[in-house]
Amino acid sequence: MSLRLYDTGTRSVRDFQPRKPGHVGVYLCGLTVQGPPHIGHLRSGVTYDVLIRWLRRTGYDVTYVRNVTDIDDKILVRGEEQGRPWWAIAYENERVLARDYAALGVLAPTYEPRATGHITQMIDLIAMLVERGHAYATPAGDVWFSVASWADYGELSHRRPEDMLSTAEPGAKRDSRDFGLWKAHKSGEPADASWTSPWGPGRPGWHIECSAMARRYLGDAFDIHGGGTDIMFPHHENELAQSRAAGLGFADYWVHNGMLNLAGTKMSKSLGNTLSVPALGEKGFRPADIRYYLTSAQYRSPLDFSETALGEAQSAWDRLSNFVHRTTEALGVESTIGGPLPPAFTAAMDDDLNTPAAVAVVHDAAREGNAALDSGDDAAAGRIGAGVRAMLDQLGLDPLDPHWDDPGDAKLTGAVDALVRIALEQRADARARKDYAAADRIRDELAHAGITVKDTPRGPVWTVD
Repeated sequence: MSLRLYDTGTRSVRDFQPRKPGHVGVYLCGLTVQGPPHIGHLRSGVTYDVLIRWLRRTGYDVTYVRNVTDIDDKILVRGEEQGRPWWAIAYENERVLARDYAALGVLAPTYEPRATGHITQMIDLIAMLVERGHAYATPAGDVWFSVASWADYGELSHRRPEDMLSTAEPGAKRDSRDFGLWKAHKSGEPADASWTSPWGPGRPGWHIECSAMARRYLGDAFDIHGGGTDIMFPHHENELAQSRAAGLGFADYWVHNGMLNLAGTKMSKSLGNTLSVPALGEKGFRPADIRYYLTSAQYRSPLDFSETALGEAQSAWDRLSNFVHRTTEALGVESTIGGPLPPAFTAAMDDDLNTPAAVAVVHDAAREGNAALDSGDDAAAGRIGAGVRAMLDQLGLDPLDPHWDDPGDAKLTGAVDALVRIALEQRADARARKDYAAADRIRDELAHAGITVKDTPRGPVWTVD
């Protein structure tokens, strides 16, 4: 089976067929950097990282574009509130975003354009729309897209234009459904938040930014466009309308990830319920735990956040990590490298990135591998361990990837390992002198501390529950 993806535009799962054999062009709406990101913002980055990894594993040459919106009303408001240059706020938050993406193992895109670096391309695209009669300028210097001029408006979100509010606004836009392409500079706004254009000084609207940047790096038409379901309307609807109205093919597939919710409510800065990677780290959750949590859920489904759920993800990740480390300690790292992907894992990933099913395959294999280690079947343990590492690597979660190394964790693990080995040596001595009560007491005390001891043909092994 080849890759199938759910296309929001057709509301169906479709066989993926790229425009150019062997090559895939992907555009992801990145973040508006008016503030530091929380893990709700980062979900789309992790989702698309899994998709990009899978496309490349399948053999495609992928051009992946993920933009940064660094000029926006919200950024200007933050600058005024903080008494700082708007561009300083944008850059500061962009750096935090890059740090958090890197912490979660999200690979860098092929290109990461900033909106402010592509004003010329935006002006050119707006001019095309004006010339074609799909946009109009006002005396004040604003430029609006005419929704009424585009009969297919609503094709992505499946909303009919006639059902949307429509009233004339004298002196401004002709129709309340029309959206801004160019915003005239207003009194009180920073002078450096304005660029020269045929319609006067101003700055671009949010929607035209992505259309222009996608065109710049992927051409007039490309394969996949994505983002969160929260921006499907109006942002993606408006992108699609203005790009098609300009005569561009634009995206063939629209892929949207579900929102991360807190107590059933979308996570947002305004509600004050944000959770950042560093804040979760202070609560004992590692970046790998967060990535596992985000990856193990079906990408299109809403995900309700709780520390309990994240704690369960942490325990699940630890079970897989413990198996991998146990296997490599017993058999050597080289015996667990380069394993093929099990057919069940491949089928799950090809089925619209069904990561819950894929992760279930990983856990089933790890249980089988632990049983093989317990029985002394080195050949089976090595084969299974290689497969588990291959699957986890594909999900960006290989425990032996140096990215997940934490010097502090390594020191703690070494200290715990040394202490447990002393206890196990004392237990072995007790059993040798047939003092089984003392041996059982040592095992029970370790279990009370969260350490499970299992006797195997190679001797006792321990894991942290």
